[in-house]
Amino acid sequence: QVQLVESGGGSVQAGGSLTLSCAFSGGIFDIYSMGWFRQAPGKEREFVAGIGWSGGRTYYGAPVKGRFTISRDNAKKTMLLQMNSLKPEDTAVYYCAAVQYSTTWDVNDMRYWGKGTLVTVSS
Repeated sequence: QVQLVESGGGSVQAGGSLTLSCAFSGGIFDIYSMGWFRQAPGKEREFVAGIGWSGGRTYYGAPVKGRFTISRDNAKKTMLLQMNSLKPEDTAVYYCAAVQYSTTWDVNDMRYWGKGTLVTVSS
């Protein structure tokens, strides 16, 4: 059974940076496309960033493009999200998610989810 565990959340002031990490276990990491999603209070869960199973292609949601960078290390079975120039509107619970071979990045298509890590950005 695939398990995903996020870490690295916390509180930061606007303009600051944080790096989130997702640890993958219980499966073959190389066949899973990995993504980050977030959910702010009272809002629907939204796509933040994704990376294909080979790591050769990355995808970003419009609100974070140019500020966030997603990466993966298949040898270590981890995925990172480097978040720069953080804004108060980035405040949310960030979730790691995985799906085999797909790159649609639809919330309903992701097969496995972590429990989330809270990011709070103050102005």
